[in-house]
Amino acid sequence: MDMVKIIMVEDDPGHARLIEKNFRRVGIDNEIAIIANGQAVFDYFDQSYSRQREPEQLLILLDLNLPVIDGYQVLARLKTDERTKEIPVIVLTTTDVPHEVKKCYELGCNLFISKPIQYDQFCSTIRSLGLLLSIAKIPSG
Repeated sequence: MDMVKIIMVEDDPGHARLIEKNFRRVGIDNEIAIIANGQAVFDYFDQSYSRQREPEQLLILLDLNLPVIDGYQVLARLKTDERTKEIPVIVLTTTDVPHEVKKCYELGCNLFISKPIQYDQFCSTIRSLGLLLSIAKIPSG
């Protein structure tokens, strides 16, 4: 995943640290920006696009259970905004309820992954995701 910046939208600092730690274990050394609530995602993109710089290659890891603005609303806005609609979004959340999974795909997520509750399974899942990302192709800009 050359030069791809990962935007991790995660309000649980423990989960954020574990995700980053397990990505590093499988060789994902990309820059990771951690954003702790839904509104801050929009603030990030408003600031980023107002600076008129070269578009970055981005990948978003999105939790659904977020303060201020929830992940469903974040996903819906990202996928309807011309500036962000092509950024790949991986929903990474604790739920695995079928209608919620379906809703995320209908809103435009690119991949839905449930975070296991058990520590070892959580770490294994994140390492597997990291291995997948290491061979994924991400669109630029």
